[in-house]
Amino acid sequence: MFHTYMLRCSDGSYYIGHTDALDRRIAQHNAGEIAGYTQRRRPVSLVWAQAFPSRLEALEAERQLKGWSRAKKEALIAGDWAAVRTLASRAVLRDAASPGSAAPQDERPDLQCPVRPEEGLSEGEGPSRRTKMTPTPPPAIILVRPQLGENIGKAARAMLNFGLTEMRLVAPRDGWPNPAAGPAASGADIVLERARVFDSVADAVADCAHVYATTVRKRGVTKPVVTPEEAARAVHSGPGRSAILFGPERSGLETDDVALARTIVTVPINPEFGSLNLAQAVILVAYEWSKHVAGDALAQPPETELPPPAPQGELDGMIAQLDAMLEQANFFFPPDRTPATRRTLRTLLTKPGWSTQEVRTLRGVLSALDGAKARRG
Repeated sequence: MFHTYMLRCSDGSYYIGHTDALDRRIAQHNAGEIAGYTQRRRPVSLVWAQAFPSRLEALEAERQLKGWSRAKKEALIAGDWAAVRTLASRAVLRDAASPGSAAPQDERPDLQCPVRPEEGLSEGEGPSRRTKMTPTPPPAIILVRPQLGENIGKAARAMLNFGLTEMRLVAPRDGWPNPAAGPAASGADIVLERARVFDSVADAVADCAHVYATTVRKRGVTKPVVTPEEAARAVHSGPGRSAILFGPERSGLETDDVALARTIVTVPINPEFGSLNLAQAVILVAYEWSKHVAGDALAQPPETELPPPAPQGELDGMIAQLDAMLEQANFFFPPDRTPATRRTLRTLLTKPGWSTQEVRTLRGVLSALDGAKARRG
């Protein structure tokens, strides 16, 4: 289960995010563990939250709310659906009010119809500063003349891993839908179900303000060339929809396809073997785009707090114990090399940054070895 949530900060402004662990996330905000906006505006308090079955829906709701005006947000917090409807006739959010305050069905925002608000409170602004803001939509991934259904499915899987869902297909060789795509998508069915087919690249990019062509080959066209990371920053910062073109598996984009783009996206690659498959190319671009999405767009491995390093006295005790055992075993030979050998051992044992538990464990090992030797003697 995922949640989109709204926090009221200490300065009266609002912060919006999404997460898969609501209580833990709010605690992290209040502890200052989330770098950025709320870290400087603590304490924060939860004023609204809505559960969603998938991360994509929670992320879409987050983007939607970030474009709402302060008045709309406060109407939502109050459960005043009539005011929400007056301020914005269409929205993506379900009724989050309690049963006692639920609004009539015809006054609730429509879940399936995203709005394009004209005015919103920018994240990072105080409560009284307004700015015109329309969230930048995710880029459309356009596969030009893809050849195999399996590769379309793998590209869909790569997209959904990083939060992209809009796939457009230009003249797929084997037609569409393609039964081979589903198994290869490994559950990314939402991408395949929403995929749209176009007859030409020009038709596929007609509604896009920014078009990027991915290629590793020289195409005889003079255009700006950027890396996937640079393209991702541009997609997030520029207004309007962006499209990213990927060519057929065997040959890549043709020169005429690249000519329709405004910018070329490429990566440094082995000059002796410049061959990325379609899904690999998509995942490079999708990952870079996802890095600039606010909130918990990507699942991260759980953080484990490292134990503090052991005090020097504990470390010296371990080294002394080992030294005594080595002395008894006549390890230090010849005698004139003993000081240098001891320095080498100390350097070796002080490199890792031992914790107290690690020192105790190793000393236990040494004691066990020493005891076993005594019993044998």
